[in-house]
Amino acid sequence: MFKLRTYIQKLGKALMGPLSIIVASGLLLGIVSILQNPTLVGESFAHATVVQTFVGGVQAVVGTMFGLLPILFAISVAIGMSREDKEIAAFSVVIAFILFHVVINYLLQLKGITAESTTVDQLMSDGLSQIKAVETSNMYETLLGTFTYRMGVFGGIIAGLWTAMIHNRYHTKQLPTALSFFSGNRFVPIMIVVTIPFVSIASFLIWPFVNTAINALGGLIGKSGVIGTFLYGFSERLLIPTGLHHVLNQLIRFTPIGGTAMIDGETVSGALSIFNAELAAPVKDMDILRNATRFLTQGTHPFMVFGLPAACYAMYKTSYLAQRPKVKGMLIAAAATCFLTGITEPIEFAFIFISPILWVFHAFMAGLSFMLMNLFGVAVGNAGGGFIDLAIFGILQGTYTRWYLVVALGLVYAVAYYFVFKYVIEKFDVKTPGRSNDDVLEDEEEESTENDLGKLILQGLGGADNIQEIDNCISRLRLVLKDTALIDEKLLKKTGSMGIVKINDTNLQVVYGGQVEYATRSLKMEIKRN
Repeated sequence: MFKLRTYIQKLGKALMGPLSIIVASGLLLGIVSILQNPTLVGESFAHATVVQTFVGGVQAVVGTMFGLLPILFAISVAIGMSREDKEIAAFSVVIAFILFHVVINYLLQLKGITAESTTVDQLMSDGLSQIKAVETSNMYETLLGTFTYRMGVFGGIIAGLWTAMIHNRYHTKQLPTALSFFSGNRFVPIMIVVTIPFVSIASFLIWPFVNTAINALGGLIGKSGVIGTFLYGFSERLLIPTGLHHVLNQLIRFTPIGGTAMIDGETVSGALSIFNAELAAPVKDMDILRNATRFLTQGTHPFMVFGLPAACYAMYKTSYLAQRPKVKGMLIAAAATCFLTGITEPIEFAFIFISPILWVFHAFMAGLSFMLMNLFGVAVGNAGGGFIDLAIFGILQGTYTRWYLVVALGLVYAVAYYFVFKYVIEKFDVKTPGRSNDDVLEDEEEESTENDLGKLILQGLGGADNIQEIDNCISRLRLVLKDTALIDEKLLKKTGSMGIVKINDTNLQVVYGGQVEYATRSLKMEIKRN
């Protein structure tokens, strides 16, 4: 059970790989969409030839990036799930991904299924109703020039997982002397070429049933209305300590579970994909836009931009007077990061493990926020959640987004979070930052160098011999250790950690928030020096 949980967590982290590219592309798309808003920039500027040319170029680039999502997921999963020589896995998965769909294309051709025979017009001429013809046509797509099943990111995940499995098993394989040239890493692409056709055949037979189930689940979520939106927001926050919220988010953002829509004659699946496609469309369909954004950042802004920073203030106000100077900078940094970018874990890990009441309250408020934004018909999207997203995709887009309702609810959330946190912390003596008498909050030395930080983290983790794997996501240092019992939690907290999660006896996560890249690099450099 522990191994399965660890595997899913590792997969969740791997699925985060393409997100930074997609979020950046979405931000660029949001900025250029502002240039097309006559209300903000004026009619003459919005319709100027130079502006239109620039906007068209950006939309072409961003559209291409979203079209590459399946192979981006394949590469990210292969790298994330491979233990060593990750660059070889990345090389091999490109081969796997292309061959995977080429074989499916060949099998489709054997059944007489081609791009020409699956157009809506052709299917209707063959006797299908318009609705059935559209449903059937949407089962297929042309991906990187190859006609295949419309598997989206699932196809990339399948290719990535298979490649990682083959790579982990064969990248150290030694062949007989006569064939030694093909040993080791060179053997991995060979095994991919030999085995991936069998994966394609299995997928060819199984995918139609999987596709039906996924579409049915997406339809169920779509029909569940505000209840489904509440459950998504509530469960997404409850899963934060486990890291499994990444899996849930990516399924909603990039697969039919998050919805399917027809935009400019193209079928688009996933809430974030639909939002960006609709944002780039010449004429926006507000029903499609609002239906997609109900799972996006409009539901997170009230508690990320307003609620959690107010919770930080409550933690500061309830801290002991002698310790306030020591926690002030930490809480301000955590609140500012959350406010601007939507990275919440440095704040959340200050209370979720020590106060179930505050954890459930926070999850409930998240679900309620998603539900209310849906009820109010707000249309603010993207995947960040901080003020940057609210400004670009809400305020600067115009009043059609109803961003002012986000701000109004956010102000209510700020008051609610402050008073609830203050009451619970004082009533139950919750040991949030600044309320502990241990020596974690001793006077810190002057600013540590990267070498000093790496040494402290390494010591806190039980030394180099205790570390098997090092990785990180947006806010957490993810480790596979020989024994998590050897760690020194007090020492790790002195390195700037906001929380520690022991998954099992060997898997550990240390929360650093926005400093996680710096912490990871420092640790890796220190290990190289030892």
